[in-house]
Amino acid sequence: MHPNLIEIDHPLMKHKLTILRNVETTTDNFRRVVREIAAMMAYEVTRDLQTELVTITTPVAQCEAPVIAGKKLCLISIMRAGNGMLDGMIELLPGARIGHVGLYRDPRTLEPIEYYYKVPEDIDERHVIVVDPMLATGNSASAALSRLKDDGVSSLKFVCLLAAPEGLETLARNHPDVPVTTGAIDSHLDEHGYIVPGLGDAGDRLFGTR
Repeated sequence: MHPNLIEIDHPLMKHKLTILRNVETTTDNFRRVVREIAAMMAYEVTRDLQTELVTITTPVAQCEAPVIAGKKLCLISIMRAGNGMLDGMIELLPGARIGHVGLYRDPRTLEPIEYYYKVPEDIDERHVIVVDPMLATGNSASAALSRLKDDGVSSLKFVCLLAAPEGLETLARNHPDVPVTTGAIDSHLDEHGYIVPGLGDAGDRLFGTR
């Protein structure tokens, strides 16, 4: 397993993941629940952000109150399925910048191939949260994290809805310093590299392409 692993153990998370797993869940409901879970995960993954006190005036009195301090945030979506998680996170983190890493998995080798990369120019000065619904083999996530490290990013986190032990082992081997937050750890990967029991292809279910 990964040395910096957080599995969100919350009844609401478990309930909503069950909705996503259900093959009968419609595309519109699948999208909605992914957004809801992503917002919950944004809350958890930003728990350690630094704050500082500022002076404000309430309707009753003047006081010192905490606001977020330090580095600003950037959300990175591993396309295309990662885009489904952005909306929920942006609702909670509206000031965050957005970046995209386009990767697809070679169906024979299961290795990631990059076809798109666009991030803020000051990416190396930000806290970066990488999102992708599924951590299966871990190859795409590992490639995206390596690419961001090459650009000087030192504050990195990875967030996924579901993780397989194989993917966690890949990230533990290649990026043990990057915390991983997930909604659940499933059993294993099948012969096609899909998470079991999983929820199918998250991209196809988000965009109605299958």
